[in-house]
Amino acid sequence: MREHAVPEFEIPDLPAAPMRAALLDWYDREGRSLPWRIRPDDRAAGAIADPYAIWLSEIMLQQTTVPHATPYWERFLERWPQVSDLAAAPREDVLAAWAGLGYYARARNLHACAQVVAFELDGVFPSDLKALLALPGVGDYTANAIRAAAFDQPASVVDGNVERVLTRLVRMPTPLPKAKPQIKGIASGLASPKRPGDYAQAIMDLGATVCSPKSPDCAICPWSGWCAARAEGDQTRYPLKEKKKPKPVRRGACFHVLREGAIWLRRRPETGLLGAMMEVPGTDWGDNAPSEAELESAAPFEADWRNAGQVRHVFTHFALELDVLCATAPEGWTPDEGVWAPVRDLKEAGLPSVMMKAAKLGLETRLL
Repeated sequence: MREHAVPEFEIPDLPAAPMRAALLDWYDREGRSLPWRIRPDDRAAGAIADPYAIWLSEIMLQQTTVPHATPYWERFLERWPQVSDLAAAPREDVLAAWAGLGYYARARNLHACAQVVAFELDGVFPSDLKALLALPGVGDYTANAIRAAAFDQPASVVDGNVERVLTRLVRMPTPLPKAKPQIKGIASGLASPKRPGDYAQAIMDLGATVCSPKSPDCAICPWSGWCAARAEGDQTRYPLKEKKKPKPVRRGACFHVLREGAIWLRRRPETGLLGAMMEVPGTDWGDNAPSEAELESAAPFEADWRNAGQVRHVFTHFALELDVLCATAPEGWTPDEGVWAPVRDLKEAGLPSVMMKAAKLGLETRLL
């Protein structure tokens, strides 16, 4: 029997002009003050946005919250105040400074992008959307966000916060990610051509501070009168999402080696997950925990390895369970690769989160 196609959701007509006015009025009063942001009163006083600072914030915020990213943004700007400074920095220093922000391909792309802007574009970030999209690590959302916030140019900015606002606004029956093209269409129709920078930041603020995932504050929302989900009382049902498959679990072990107050670390391969980041050396990660034979083969030297326990870390596509095996380096043993990092300066070693967990677990166990 032939199945009938499900008709595509027909986007309702929305009164763009009064909605823009209401949102911008709210933003003028209630919008967040962020260190990289030029607010309307700042602009009126003659402040000019710094594209480098805004680009840096947008890259950091791709997978990170404002409170977590802000101290990193401040440290990066203090250490590398101009894009040329960041471009000239050794990539290892940039990766180390990024440690703890996660999604480390962003750090590699950050450095590559800085070099393109500094060495090929004379240190000037482009405002053209196509040119922004050509930069390493800059996708559709980030390009539009930079275009709006840094250059006050027309742009349609859609992040997770905006998706939540707009799917509630129209009670979008199509789940994410299938609904993304329709959401972009709604966003484009509502975006303000007269105050594009303020509008882009206003709608993101609306999702971040008012139209929250679990407890939206509809009483103060400037769009509450037009919101279909609020009218039906089912705001928290949206956005609908396709059911996620359980994440697979990968397993491995790492070798926590100490010598005279220092821990042995090495740099991971250039490509792949955590590429070029520092690590506590270990086995490959697989579907099963490494066998005794595999551990013996991978161990850097023969020792009575003490199992300190297991750390667990969730990546985008899988969860990792890593056994931490501890030993003291034998006298005279020299690793073929890697460095000895002083334990007292572990925070400066540039370890990604999962490796920092492993390093700390090993140290805690040895102190018991």
